[in-house]
Amino acid sequence: MRRRDFLAAAGSAALLGCSRKAGAPLPPGELLGPDLALGHRLRSGDLPAPAETRRVGALVVGGGMAGLACGWWLRRGGFDDFALLELEAEAGGNARAGRNAVSAYPWGAHYLPLPGPEAREIRLMLAEFGLLRGDPLALRPEYDERHLCHSPQERLFIHGAWQEGLLPQFGISAAERAQQQRFIERMAGFKAARGADSRPAYAVPSARGGAPDPALDRISLRDWLLREGFTAPSLHWWANYGCRDDYGTDYAATSAWAGLHYHAGRHGEASNAEGDDVLTWPEGNAWLARRLAERVGERLVGGAMVWRIGGDERGVEVDVYLAAERRSVRYRAERLVWAGPAWLLPRLWPQRPAELAAAAAALDHAPWLVANLTLREPPDDAGPVPLSWDNVLYRGQGLGYVVATHQQLGLGRRGTVLTYYRPLSETGPAAGRRLLLETPRERWAAQILAELGQAHPDIAAQCERLDVWRWGHAMVRPRPGLLGGPALPVLRRPHGRILAAHADLSGFSLAEEAHYWGVRAARWLMDDAEWNA
Repeated sequence: MRRRDFLAAAGSAALLGCSRKAGAPLPPGELLGPDLALGHRLRSGDLPAPAETRRVGALVVGGGMAGLACGWWLRRGGFDDFALLELEAEAGGNARAGRNAVSAYPWGAHYLPLPGPEAREIRLMLAEFGLLRGDPLALRPEYDERHLCHSPQERLFIHGAWQEGLLPQFGISAAERAQQQRFIERMAGFKAARGADSRPAYAVPSARGGAPDPALDRISLRDWLLREGFTAPSLHWWANYGCRDDYGTDYAATSAWAGLHYHAGRHGEASNAEGDDVLTWPEGNAWLARRLAERVGERLVGGAMVWRIGGDERGVEVDVYLAAERRSVRYRAERLVWAGPAWLLPRLWPQRPAELAAAAAALDHAPWLVANLTLREPPDDAGPVPLSWDNVLYRGQGLGYVVATHQQLGLGRRGTVLTYYRPLSETGPAAGRRLLLETPRERWAAQILAELGQAHPDIAAQCERLDVWRWGHAMVRPRPGLLGGPALPVLRRPHGRILAAHADLSGFSLAEEAHYWGVRAARWLMDDAEWNA
């Protein structure tokens, strides 16, 4: 299901007229993103030689969820002889956040589904942070209700009105409803499936479930739907929405196994919540990232850009540019955990194994756009379905928006912040990155206000500020053939004294996947006999 061409939509006078009067000024804001200046210096090689050598037992590179989980697990186990290097001034990766006078708000990942029993390290973390009460390994633990998403959780704008839930119901024929029900029943079957070892066929983290079925991995989710007789347009939209939401990828370019995993992989239950509830915060998953960073403590070094990796039989040698000090230092360590994107490691390691370079080259990443709109008042909606945490527009270019102040709606606040998500899934990754690089904030702002204006005609008048964040390599794309192919096993194993730890190793980017690989790497550094379990 192809989305309308971005430039045509952004330039459509008729569409823009839905949200603001012709010639009306756009709200102020900034065009933000990861530090491009440092990235350009890395590409040019214009970096000073190291002036100092620092020695540590272990080095972790990358302060996203995987790197932070690695550092947290190390300190939890009493292993303190390490440093964690993060390129940006603030750790968190795509779980970054901002704040203004109205609210904190996410710049990326914004919720955590209730973790199932396979995600035991995530549960231990949540218990440590006070979110999970009692036995973290219980089948149905109790969660702190302040962090569970308040009701109503989600709604869909379709055919000019809001409905509860995201599976389209308005204007749907009886035949389409029958197909929807048949699809839901098929997904329940996949979710209940177990292998010969009693492990679930689909699990989160995926390494604790069954191996991807090659027959499902080789075809796209769109082709699987058609092969199985699912032709309903509403069902295809819903399936595509899921792939764009979790993977930033159109369902015609997503492995069917990955597409089914979206519906069948989660087994979280709670004694005081429904299984499809989520944990969320105004700042999104930055709430978790910041608490992990607190536990890593002084071992975390921000503004530290690795620009060369080498070594010998005695250990690993890493050259690092410290942006705040405008100088380079050299770290020597016994072992290195690479918790950054897999594609970057071979570029910094001249002596990398050829098979590692080939495996990293097999991955590509989805570009994303995130915008935060600060409004004087929450959107004024007439009708029986109230403003929800997650608000989606049927057939929209974006995925809709979440309400950053949703968890505090009872506190009498007037203003709010809406976080809008847009994967550039209608084009290839390289073309999407060019759009991100070349498109001014004003054009993005006009397009976003036009789209949301279809559901909220007054949104442009209410919007006081609109900031845009660009993610050029937001998440790995689970294209057909990747999950069961030869690349991921190569990336998952140690190469001498270096081990990768990133959601890239799963072939799709979820917080639980990154957390799993980070903890696994920490176990490897600690010589835990079960590090590869």
